[in-house]
Amino acid sequence: MAFMCATGKHRRPGRVKRTTAQAAGIAALTTTGVIGTLAAGPASAAENPVEQTGLTPVITVSDDVAAQIDEQAAAQKQAADQKAAEEAAARAAAERAAKERAAKARAAREAERKRLNAFVIPITGSYVSTGYQASSSLWSSGSHTGIDFHAASGTSVHAVGSGTVVSTGWGGAYGNQIVIRMADGMYTQYGHLSSIGVSVGQKVVPGQQIGLSGATGNVTGPHLHFEARTTPEYGSDVDPVAYLRKHGVNV
Repeated sequence: MAFMCATGKHRRPGRVKRTTAQAAGIAALTTTGVIGTLAAGPASAAENPVEQTGLTPVITVSDDVAAQIDEQAAAQKQAADQKAAEEAAARAAAERAAKERAAKARAAREAERKRLNAFVIPITGSYVSTGYQASSSLWSSGSHTGIDFHAASGTSVHAVGSGTVVSTGWGGAYGNQIVIRMADGMYTQYGHLSSIGVSVGQKVVPGQQIGLSGATGNVTGPHLHFEARTTPEYGSDVDPVAYLRKHGVNV
C-alpha cells in the first residue's frame, strides 16, 4: 500500500524542491551574463540554508565583480572611441591626399597650357643679322620680307609656338622651307633650310626641332630666314620682331 502525504498550503517544501529552485536560480544568473561565485551541491546547501518563503532568492553581486564589469565596459568604450578616432583620421588623410592630387593635376594642366601657349626664338642663342624691310637688290620685292637669324649650316631650327605644318619643300628663292599655321591663326615661315624634319599636317609645339638651317635658295651664306604672315602665302608678311615680342620673346 502506498502512503500519500497530504499537502497543505502551509507545508514547507521538501529538500528536492529546494535544491531544484536553487539550481534554476543559478542557471538564470549564468545565462544573463552576471558573473558571480555561487556555492552549489548538497554540502553547501546544508551549510548555508536559505529560508524558503515562496520567493526567488536575490543574490547580491560583490563590489569586486561590479568593478570588473565597469572596467570592462570602460575598456570597450575606450576601444570603440579609439577606433572611431582612427577611422576619422584615415578619412581626413584620404581627403587631404585627394585634394593634393587634384591640386597637382590642376597645376600640371596649367603648366602644360602655358607651355603650349608660349613662344620661343627659332634659333637658340642667335640674333637678328638682317632686319625686317631692309632694302637691297638681293630681294625681288626690293625689301626684306622677314628677318634673318645668324646660324651656321646644320643648326637646329625650332617652331616658335604651337601650330600645324601646312607646307614643306622647295620654295624657290627661299630654298627648302616650312610654313606653320600657328594656334593664334597667324603663319610662320622658315627658309633656306638644309634639312626638313616635319611633314604637312603634323602638330608641333614650342621649341620642337623642325629642321636644320642651311644655305639653300637665294642666299649669300647660311642663316635662317624667318617670316610672320597673315596667310601662308608670300606677300602677307608682318613685322616678325613685333610678332615675337607680342608673345614674350626677347628679340
